[in-house]
Amino acid sequence: MKRLIVLTLIVLLLSGCVNVKKASLEEIIEEATESKTDIYNTYRQGYKFYLPSGLYIYSSKNYNEIIKSDKYTYYLYIDLVSYLNDKTNTYVPNNDSYYSMAIQNGDKSGYIEINEKNDKYLVEIMYNYAKIEVIVDENDINNAVANAIIVLSSIYYNDGILDNLSNDNILNYNEENIDIFSSDSGSENSNLLESVDDYEGEYEEDYVPDYDLIN
Repeated sequence: MKRLIVLTLIVLLLSGCVNVKKASLEEIIEEATESKTDIYNTYRQGYKFYLPSGLYIYSSKNYNEIIKSDKYTYYLYIDLVSYLNDKTNTYVPNNDSYYSMAIQNGDKSGYIEINEKNDKYLVEIMYNYAKIEVIVDENDINNAVANAIIVLSSIYYNDGILDNLSNDNILNYNEENIDIFSSDSGSENSNLLESVDDYEGEYEEDYVPDYDLIN
């Protein structure tokens, strides 16, 4: 019964219904991070996660995922280096932001920071050794946060596989080491968006469909 209730809550969060629009960001984040339900539909070498309905994988490369909805593009970055080194979150809320809050649930930590950029809003969420960034309209902030935090909360790292990967392979998977534990929203563009955009054109050739979402 408890599992059914949790699954129902997740469906409500993902559906973009009135509940999500009326809920506070704190409530949305708490619901997702405290969920104990283990469901996955997207699998990678060393980790897996749940991709909400309405989203699909546009491309996947070097622990970076470009995830799309009908309106927006989400950029997911998996920081295996920080995970393997058990790096601690040191984020301090930014009072100058539209919204800023540290996230803590057990041994998992992170932050959410939202900043206005050219009449839109850059949503940055770091949690569970991964980060998602997406630029949305103000009235879509709650739904974007729900989608992002559900993905991040669901990420499961397979230590057995990761231990078998060579350190060089993991440490060199990206030429630029992005610090997901700090927010660069004050800059003109986020370092994660810049890094992914540098080779988004290459992704188009490596399109990876999510067959779970194809009717």
